Amino acid sequence: MERPVFDRRAVLFAAAAAVTTATSFEAATAPEKPKELLVGYQKFSVLLVAKARKLLEKRLEPRGFTVKWVEFPFGPPMLEALGAGAIDYGYTGDAPPVFAQAAHGRLVYAAAIPAKAYGQGVIVPRRSAIERVADLKGKRIGVAKASSAHNLLISTLESADIEWEDIRPVYLAPADAAAAFTRGAIDAWSIWDPYLAIAELNADARQLEIDVDAATQSSFFLANADFAARYPVIVGDINDEIARAAEWAAAHRDEVAALYAEASGVPLAAQRKSVDRAEFALVSIDDAIIARQQRVADRFLRLELIPARVDIRDIVWKRRPAG
Repeated sequence: MERPVFDRRAVLFAAAAAVTTATSFEAATAPEKPKELLVGYQKFSVLLVAKARKLLEKRLEPRGFTVKWVEFPFGPPMLEALGAGAIDYGYTGDAPPVFAQAAHGRLVYAAAIPAKAYGQGVIVPRRSAIERVADLKGKRIGVAKASSAHNLLISTLESADIEWEDIRPVYLAPADAAAAFTRGAIDAWSIWDPYLAIAELNADARQLEIDVDAATQSSFFLANADFAARYPVIVGDINDEIARAAEWAAAHRDEVAALYAEASGVPLAAQRKSVDRAEFALVSIDDAIIARQQRVADRFLRLELIPARVDIRDIVWKRRPAG
């Protein structure tokens, strides 16, 4: 009797297919590894309220996500991490996303806190001879580069017809700027709360009167673009819980101030002052917010602080219905 003739390649292919099928079956039947959501936060934002109340954990753990919180000192380094995919979600002022987009960071605007004209300012020592914005010409002004305070300073100068070249910017992180302001190494400081409140209460600082439109700034919740594309429902869930945190915070300001003070070590009086004038809200990004943020981006472009024009609308995330 003739023996059957076997094709060696067919046998090897069949064996490989069997192994692949078995491996696929095991992968399909094995429990899915929990996914990790990395949230960047600072110790004085509504994200800290969500963290303390474990709102994201309660919402997302049933969906197979663990939540890890990553602390940042201020916005620019957080947005650098977000654009690089080192974190998935974060919150910051108006300028850091512009610089991150200009650097081709992978991020999207997910939601906003509406524009407000308080909680940030340009301050000088109380006994300073600087009485108005026009007096800032030729002065050393501390500011965190690529931060919302950077935009505040530029827009404030523009409102008084002062060119950027007419001042001496001193780029300092907030903690370093606070020390420089206290010892008189800078003449003025563009800064946000709670550093602003601390300086007013403890460093005998006073705010210059500035144009309301120049001081009106939005803040933003942002997501890594790849994360948002892969998990749009999760980004929507996060926004929902942050909105809940904001609603609670607006109604419990004393508790929020105590929470911020405990987390940051900032004196309670300063946190109360900053929380009392804080805006606690979350809104979808509309045309008006986009237009205001585009003006921020164009302002940095005019000063050649970013290399090319960015279109804010290109990276605005649009929520899709679940399912």
